[in-house]
Amino acid sequence: MSSNPQQPSFKTDRSRLLKDRFAQFGISAGGVMVLIALLLIFFYLLYVVQPIFESAKVDKRVDVTLNNTQQYVGIGIEEQTEIAYLLSRTGHVDFYQVKGQQAGGLIERLSVDLDGQVTSAAKSAPFLGQYAYGLDNGQVKLVKPSFLVTFPGNERVISPRLSYPLDGKQLLVDEQEKAIKRFAFSHYEDKTAVVALTADKRLIFASFVAEENMFSGEVEWMVERTELEIDGRIDELLITPDTTRTFVRSANQVYIFDTRYPSEVEQIQVLAANEENANLVGATLLAGANSLMLANDNGEVSQWFEVNSDTGRRFQKIRAFETSKNSDVDIYSEYYRRTFFTTNNNGDLGLYYTTSEAHLWQGKVSEGAIESFAVSPRANAVLIVADGKLSVFDVHNEHPEVTWSALWQEVWYEGYPEPDYIWQSTSASDDFESKFSLVPISFGTIKAAMYAMLFAVPIALSAAIYTAYFMSSELRRVVKPTVEIMEALPTVILGFLAGLWLAPLIETHLPAIVALLLLLPLAIIGTAFMWTKLPENIQHMLPDGWHSILLIPVVLVVGWVSFAISGSVEDWMFGGNVRQYLTNELGLTFDQRNSLVVGIAMGFAVIPTIFSIAEDAVFSVPKHLSNGSLALGATQWQTLVRVVLLTASPGIFSAVMMGLGRAVGETMIVLMATGNTPIMDWSIFQGMRTLAANIAVEMPESEVGSSHYRILFLAAFVLFIFTFVFNTVAEFVRQQLREKYSSM
Repeated sequence: MSSNPQQPSFKTDRSRLLKDRFAQFGISAGGVMVLIALLLIFFYLLYVVQPIFESAKVDKRVDVTLNNTQQYVGIGIEEQTEIAYLLSRTGHVDFYQVKGQQAGGLIERLSVDLDGQVTSAAKSAPFLGQYAYGLDNGQVKLVKPSFLVTFPGNERVISPRLSYPLDGKQLLVDEQEKAIKRFAFSHYEDKTAVVALTADKRLIFASFVAEENMFSGEVEWMVERTELEIDGRIDELLITPDTTRTFVRSANQVYIFDTRYPSEVEQIQVLAANEENANLVGATLLAGANSLMLANDNGEVSQWFEVNSDTGRRFQKIRAFETSKNSDVDIYSEYYRRTFFTTNNNGDLGLYYTTSEAHLWQGKVSEGAIESFAVSPRANAVLIVADGKLSVFDVHNEHPEVTWSALWQEVWYEGYPEPDYIWQSTSASDDFESKFSLVPISFGTIKAAMYAMLFAVPIALSAAIYTAYFMSSELRRVVKPTVEIMEALPTVILGFLAGLWLAPLIETHLPAIVALLLLLPLAIIGTAFMWTKLPENIQHMLPDGWHSILLIPVVLVVGWVSFAISGSVEDWMFGGNVRQYLTNELGLTFDQRNSLVVGIAMGFAVIPTIFSIAEDAVFSVPKHLSNGSLALGATQWQTLVRVVLLTASPGIFSAVMMGLGRAVGETMIVLMATGNTPIMDWSIFQGMRTLAANIAVEMPESEVGSSHYRILFLAAFVLFIFTFVFNTVAEFVRQQLREKYSSM
């Protein structure tokens, strides 16, 4: 009889033990899975980001023995790097197969139709792909190697040919028909400009503009010529693709002319550009034609571009690169990026990127001097003529603009007055210089989180402490779920309201918002003080824990008064326009969608998180601790400050850090409630751009595998590190607080 009652108890204990073990296993497995997921995210981000920090590589593909040893005035390669072409001084263009099974063979030789003897040659900016011959009759003939792609029998066939930008017309640069000894040119859209040195040492700038005859429909070329005055010999000529600037290198000086208006050519600056104890030996324009690159015979290459000064925009030396110590240095730029190559007569090749000041690669590619050099359109191959052969090298240099210093240090970008932190990843023009500093968007992340926490933490913690410690249980059962349900509000709705309703409201009633922030705390304190001065019989009319109800009309009245006096305060103190006063009198920029809007909107999103965790922490403090303190004569306030808050401090700190983590990772509110301008300014009246918002805005438009794409993943990695550090610090401090106050 006695064993029967024990049997169900044994089964119940065994079943409970199994459930406990299963729950323990499930919780442990869930924790391990979370850690595995975090590690997978961490390593995937590293996998995507890692290529941007790889070093450049240059590998030889093929050597082609040239059929003759004549001098070549230009070389190049088509976009697929399958066919290379060489322009000889005699007007022939040889096309060679440099990729595939037929690599090394001469495909075709074409002749340029020239009316005169060749006396000089020049090439355009790399992205234009044009070449020109200067003739003994003062004329210039433009030619462009091109390729026709066909698919006979479903096989791709590339056929070389020659095209003529001016329909084969030769431009008469010198009316006296003297031989062109040296020249530079640019043909872009309907305008062509040539700056040429003639045999009798005159320097002529000629501008040709195509105009259609309204009667015959024929294209006529209108020409304007100007003779430029230069003292000394002329060593090199350069002209920008848009023909607005012309550069003349004469010994160790560079003369800069404004050629925007051909009839009013003006010398705007003379650069004494050589380094100390060195001489200039070469010059070229970087991609975009905003930077002038100058080479010295001590191996140093310097970059110059225009910077605003008291006397206007002036060219200034920005940075220098130490190349191989050789007196014969030539510079070659890529088509679109700010990368340049250097060669010398020892067969050395150097690869550099200006913006990031990176020395990407250096090596010996030939035994003898490099006679001619060219970069492929996609910058994935280079051509070299040296030692009587044509050599093709594959170049692996996908992300030259990305270095640690370019991401996290000040960089002097073209056209900027000084080095700065800039994020500007896109532009409509090909000569754009990408600016990938992560500092402004990291700063914006911290700024947005800081203003959100300044708004949320006092409100959330005060509400949590009052609700858990002072509020009646009946009222708490209503208030706590109401606040927690706010967390279910989609942040896109909060961002929508902040951007389209709150931002215009704050702009229109800025004095009311400031008055509300100042008067509301004072009104609450004043109401509490007045309540304590009322007779006890009146105070006892309101049950304990229901005093917060008294503040509802106070908040409503203060809000109404603040908005009612807003117009009068604005007229009285700010001349009727607060925004204009801030801008004109205080020098503050006011953006409609600013940090104040973000702080309020994101604060409302963060408050439920902090409130819920902090309220649970305070409410969970054992009652015997507070009761014992009260029994010993301490007041409720003393008990709260010296017992309850200390015991609940680990949970309160966790609540704040959880809110901070939420604020750091918030996307939609900062995306919709700010101007998304990546600026570095603590002003509460200006916006910002955060890491999360930047990823959301730019990821859809980024090209997969590009530097922009991978840097956005790097931004995600930085955001991951931010939240990881915050959570780690929070957990460490929480453990320390728990150990310190667990004995209470």
